[in-house]
Amino acid sequence: MRYALVLLVVAAPGLADPPVIEAVEADPAGAGWRFSVTLSHGDTGWDDYADGWRVETPGGEILGTRELLHPHVEEQPFTRSLSGVAVPEGLTEVVVRARDSVGGWADAGTVFPLE
Repeated sequence: MRYALVLLVVAAPGLADPPVIEAVEADPAGAGWRFSVTLSHGDTGWDDYADGWRVETPGGEILGTRELLHPHVEEQPFTRSLSGVAVPEGLTEVVVRARDSVGGWADAGTVFPLE
C-alpha cells in the first residue's frame, strides 16, 4: 500500500496555485475601456501557466477576454492590457477573473470599482 501511494504522488503532475490578480487599472479610452491587469502565478512552463483573464459584469456577462499565449516563468508578476472593452453605461464595478491552463477559470474574481 505504501508503495502504491508513492507511485501516485510521483505520477501526479505538479500543479501550481491558481493565478493571483495583483492589480487592476482601468481607464475610459475612446468608445471603450482599457484594462491593465497584473497577475502572478507559479508558471512551470507549457504544462501549467496563467493563460488568460477576463472582465465581467457582476452578473457574469463577459465583456472582454485577454488571452495569454505563453508561460511567464521568468516574468512574475506580469502585466498585460486589453483595450476596447465595452462597459455598459451605469455599471459601477466589474469583476476580473483569471485562468490557468490546468485549473481553468478561477471560481473567485476581483471586484474592481469603475470611477
